[in-house]
Amino acid sequence: MPPQSIDELRSAVTTMKAKGLNSQQIADELSLSQTTIQWLSSSQQPMEDHPADIRVGWRSIAVKGERIESVSEVLADIMVEEIGTEVETIVGISINGIPFATCIAAGMDLELSVARSISEEEGGHLSEVFAGVEGKRVVVIDDVVSSGLTMRKTIQRLRNAGAEAVLCLALVNKTWMDDIDGIPLRALVRAARI
Repeated sequence: MPPQSIDELRSAVTTMKAKGLNSQQIADELSLSQTTIQWLSSSQQPMEDHPADIRVGWRSIAVKGERIESVSEVLADIMVEEIGTEVETIVGISINGIPFATCIAAGMDLELSVARSISEEEGGHLSEVFAGVEGKRVVVIDDVVSSGLTMRKTIQRLRNAGAEAVLCLALVNKTWMDDIDGIPLRALVRAARI
């Protein structure tokens, strides 16, 4: 069962750190921002100093391939509505964007690329195992946009590799942003604090 309380989240962060996961990997696993992971790591932080964050629990979707496919069909429909079909490659941000990117790429007969996020400090890279992106129009997919930092770094890596990012997709957008570095951002759900 996923952690449900602050104490359970702190315990989960401690356990994951002991297993060697970095803050980006833990943030991916718990669908929280890295800022929240850092706060949870510091048990001395008072509750009133907690970061403004929303925990996204999408395990109900992730446990079955059919559910991932269904959600991916909705994301693909949003993509076509937003930019049409003039795209060649779907880029899934590891780890949680990859299943959705895979389903969309398969369903639309597009190439699949993977962007690996390492950590806020270490950046990341485009996997050489999957499709190259040079000279291609690409759509970037992740599960959650918390601050936009991971998506922003991925867009920059794609630009550096010669790709043209034309759309960012997510299951949940935890911000009020409608674009990232000039690239439209669309999500199934916006869960921003007021």
